[in-house]
Amino acid sequence: MFKKIAQKLKSNFPAPQVHAHCDGPCGVYDPSSARITAEAVLSMTKKILDLDPKAGDHKTVNTLSRYIAIKEEQAQKTKEDLLILWTDYFKPVHLEKYPDLHDTFWKAAKLCSACKVEVSLEHATELMATVETIHNMFWATKERNVPWIKAS
Repeated sequence: MFKKIAQKLKSNFPAPQVHAHCDGPCGVYDPSSARITAEAVLSMTKKILDLDPKAGDHKTVNTLSRYIAIKEEQAQKTKEDLLILWTDYFKPVHLEKYPDLHDTFWKAAKLCSACKVEVSLEHATELMATVETIHNMFWATKERNVPWIKAS
């Protein structure tokens, strides 16, 4: 019975056909979300390294597990945001100005993965630097000078 009702609705109220050339309207891309999440990865990495592993009490173990969960979640979000920029925003014309664009994004994605599976201040710091490079590339393609501002 539900199928008949649905078919009747579809035939009486057909959905219009739509077209799009990207996931969202042009102009909605911005690397700031990757900066925020990468900064959270760096912050959580520092907090993990500051914990006393010898304490071993429930409070420390709970705090450690929360920091790890946040670090891994934010690293994944950073990776997703960067991959969207790489695959949806940047076009072949951008490669002319930035021949290292693919290597930069590949490196950033690999750093996100490394930050998820380890606690490395070096890699977390390197991720922030790579996201800054991407930030600068992105805004240069729009011929805008948007400053790199961190929350901390």
